[in-house]
Amino acid sequence: MTDCIILAAGYATRLYPLTRDTPKPLLPVAGKPIIDHLVEKATAVPDLGEIIVVTNRRFFSHFTAWRNAHPRAAAISIVDDGTTTNETRIGALADLALAAEHRRRNGTDARPAIVLAGDNLFAFSLSEFVAFFRECGTDCITTHHQPDRARLQRTGVVEVDDAWRVIAFQEKPPEPRSTWAVPPFYAYTADTLREHLPQFLAAGHDADAPGSWIPWLIKQVPVHAFRFSEARYDIGNLESYAEVRRAFGEQVE
Repeated sequence: MTDCIILAAGYATRLYPLTRDTPKPLLPVAGKPIIDHLVEKATAVPDLGEIIVVTNRRFFSHFTAWRNAHPRAAAISIVDDGTTTNETRIGALADLALAAEHRRRNGTDARPAIVLAGDNLFAFSLSEFVAFFRECGTDCITTHHQPDRARLQRTGVVEVDDAWRVIAFQEKPPEPRSTWAVPPFYAYTADTLREHLPQFLAAGHDADAPGSWIPWLIKQVPVHAFRFSEARYDIGNLESYAEVRRAFGEQVE
């Protein structure tokens, strides 16, 4: 059984005023919240366990109301990271650690988990990613070919060997060493979430810097990259939000 963790604790200030009183993952795309698209992808995964959404205290009630109205409410948990402003946010990796602690308290931390950013949509099959992860038996990231150098300079960039094992990772590199971009979709073993993530954070590394987490992790354990060619949408500002809505068939002025 594999859990799904959705990180949704950001404040999305670049999308103001839309996100001043509404969390970004609850903004609509094609008639339903962004997070519903992610849950649909996750629930197609065979032998899926719990869906854990980590949010902040400011929007905790919003996600609780969403969960309570969802047809799969019994399988969804909402975790509050305790923050109330963009300035006090604790970071994506600290939020991931909270989800891991939630699983420890529930006695489900022996299960692996897929981790999704709550503001990214994608067209590839999450089931295929999980099948790859289960076959590898290692932590896995995702990657896609990105020929645009300027875009590579704004994202994670990975180098892999012939077996698609990760051998190097750069975060927003001025000089990208490959054309393989890394979006925020991951799969972690139980041992990584129970042991390696706490070690990383206890060592004082930046809890909001996945760009330092992957380079550290590949020195501890094997990590493989699942490659996809389908569309992926990072909803970071008003322009990209309009773009994804148009891609999903909406009429946007």
